[in-house]
Amino acid sequence: MKGVSRRLATELKSLFQSMDFVSTHRALRREGKQADRFAELYQQLGKLWGFLALQCDHSAGWRKTKEGNDVCRVCGTVKGKTEDWIFLPCKGRKKIGRKLLPNSRKTFANKSKATVVEDTIEFHGAKLHVDVHNCYRSRLFRDLDMAVAAERIARVEEDGIECSIDRHIASIKLRKHKRGERPPYGGFVWELPKRRLQKFPLMLEYDARGNLVRVSILRPSRSTERRRRRKSRHSGQAQSRRR
Repeated sequence: MKGVSRRLATELKSLFQSMDFVSTHRALRREGKQADRFAELYQQLGKLWGFLALQCDHSAGWRKTKEGNDVCRVCGTVKGKTEDWIFLPCKGRKKIGRKLLPNSRKTFANKSKATVVEDTIEFHGAKLHVDVHNCYRSRLFRDLDMAVAAERIARVEEDGIECSIDRHIASIKLRKHKRGERPPYGGFVWELPKRRLQKFPLMLEYDARGNLVRVSILRPSRSTERRRRRKSRHSGQAQSRRR
């Protein structure tokens, strides 16, 4: 039994060295087919680590971590817990999964059955949500039965600002709509009056052919936002007093 544990420890050590080599390879510093292959190789090595850990009998004993968990001295398995992890390198480019699209022309009964993938990750303070689904039936306002089109949607959220990208629209939401507020108005730039446009810190960039290449929005500072809220609150109180 000790010979098995010793051999397993040797295999895990060599596997760890392979994972360390792959995670620090220079191919992961830039995008391309070679970087994709190395990212996929790292995932496969991680799965192999999990497979070898299943063969460990933990006879070498357990050690305490800073978090107070007991982990095996050979394979690193946490005592009394089931593990289902995605392995990522600490340094270099990180890649999880592949780009998926709607894969059926069928209209499903609900969102759950139509979902291809729906996942969220918080990465260094930024939140990313990916939702890919096929067409499905839904009820709008509990009365109107409608079909929701198949779509792939990626949302990034940072400091309360949300950027949403699907196959037809890329939108930026500066603040969320609060319950009880009137819904925001909408319109194309050429439809808005100049007095409105002067209040929008919006800058458009285009190339020599006149094609739109970038939209920049100047973010108001937090002090400006606080002054604006204070002013609207005072004006509301003044109106209530007059009444």
